[in-house]
Amino acid sequence: MARYRIVPDRSRVIIDARSSLHPIHTETDGLEGWLELEVEPGGRVSRLRSGNPLEDRELRRRIDARRYPVIAGELAVMKDGDADGSYLVGGDLTFRGVTRRYEDRMHVEAIDQGALRLSGQATFDVREFGMEPPRILMFKVEPNVAVRVDIVAERQN
Repeated sequence: MARYRIVPDRSRVIIDARSSLHPIHTETDGLEGWLELEVEPGGRVSRLRSGNPLEDRELRRRIDARRYPVIAGELAVMKDGDADGSYLVGGDLTFRGVTRRYEDRMHVEAIDQGALRLSGQATFDVREFGMEPPRILMFKVEPNVAVRVDIVAERQN
């Protein structure tokens, strides 16, 4: 089994949500971590940025970033999927101190000698993590958010 280190400046998480006023788009890099897997032949909240300082401040307040500065994901299961490089993956996501188990599809590909790209998307209801979507006057944020990951990991010697 080989160990791969996530490359922080080449890996991103993108979060998209909807509100009654406009779409909300946030992304971060600087993911940290590692994974262990065998390749057959042939993860700080304070980094989240939307481009709108008011939205950023409200997001950090809502998720209580001082108390919960890290969103953690632990991949536990990876099963063969389609021939196109997709796999069914499962594991735990911890957000705001609440851990939930999820399962979804992820695409894995070798991008060069010793490096892998893992990408996938899932939709989460923030209420499952004890967070009520913000509501300010007539402005309402929907509870479901789409989260995409694009992770590059390099093989460790």
